Amino acid sequence: MLRQAIAVTILNLKTLPSRFWSSLVIILGVAGVVGVVVSVLAMVTGLSSTMAHAGREDRAIILRGGSDTELSSTLSRDAVNMILDAPGIRRGSTGVTIGSPEVVLILTRPMRNGGTDANVTLRGVGPQGLALRPELKLAQGRWFKPGLHELVVGKSAQRQFIGLDVGSQITLRDKQWTIVGTFESDGDAHESEILADADTALEAYQHTLFQSVTVQLESPGSLPQLEAALTANPQLSVEVHRETEYLAKLSANLTKMMTLIATVVGSIMAVGAVFGSLNTMYSAVSARSREIATLRAIGFGGVPIVASVMTEAMVLSLLGGATGAITAWLLFNGHGVNALGGNFTQLVFRLTVTPGLMLQGVSWALAIGFLGGLLPALRAARLPVVEALRTL
Repeated sequence: MLRQAIAVTILNLKTLPSRFWSSLVIILGVAGVVGVVVSVLAMVTGLSSTMAHAGREDRAIILRGGSDTELSSTLSRDAVNMILDAPGIRRGSTGVTIGSPEVVLILTRPMRNGGTDANVTLRGVGPQGLALRPELKLAQGRWFKPGLHELVVGKSAQRQFIGLDVGSQITLRDKQWTIVGTFESDGDAHESEILADADTALEAYQHTLFQSVTVQLESPGSLPQLEAALTANPQLSVEVHRETEYLAKLSANLTKMMTLIATVVGSIMAVGAVFGSLNTMYSAVSARSREIATLRAIGFGGVPIVASVMTEAMVLSLLGGATGAITAWLLFNGHGVNALGGNFTQLVFRLTVTPGLMLQGVSWALAIGFLGGLLPALRAARLPVVEALRTL
């Protein structure tokens, strides 16, 4: 039986060139499905990677109790001082704990692509805010000076928004702020922000409250000690998050939505591809009915016939899946896009087409091939031999 299946399958595949256009319909249909699924999932992967790389296991962010994001959090200076005195926070060479009280403000700037206004995050950081984040590298100009209305722009934000070049000035709260530098951080979420001195930003916006405190832990295992000390303090109502977990939580809703979109859109397109495959394979079986009947008449069983038709459908789907996955990689891998982040500001990230995503796309293709080839294969095996031979 195996030899019969191999023989009839080889015969089927050799006749594919004579059915080039109908085979091409299956390949392109499956390629479209796989291309869309892989591209959307590449957005999920790129977003998750961008957020994950911005966080570190040995950093923690402290928010007001009950706050989901920095925008909904407020911390007084007294609270900030109590937080920075807590155990579990690393101390620098001067004996001062390494932490940065920070304020997050939303700016509206015109985007380079289309000129429409969008939100960008202005993060005011404390005196140790830059030392706390060694991954931030100055790419152009210099860092801002405390007390001056100066800004340093992330490279992604600079590429996305108009008027953020070094030397430019923008008006914030009736004051002229100068862009004095650009920083980069290997494409992570920091690059979508603008940095300034926290106290200067608070004064300009006439705010008195910080929104978060980011601290350097003595070690990744020091988080429970810090959390226990802060939550036990009756004068504080705060929540302590490991930075990586906080950033993952911020991107969770967006990644879930994108995954749902990929699944729903991919499934709808896959249904169309299955029907296209069904139609094409039914036509192929019908055109080869006399050939199949002849094989049955000389002793070929039904199982080898089913195997040959299924193999043909799977091979065509595999070609379509590979075409779609490779096309998605060539067109979109590394392509920069932006989406609304956790602070309702634009977050720039790059689509990432991984080998795992390409294999996932090929799995979709094989599933389409299996469903599209099964019924035509069963029909081929059940063809009435005598009736088919009469048409010779």
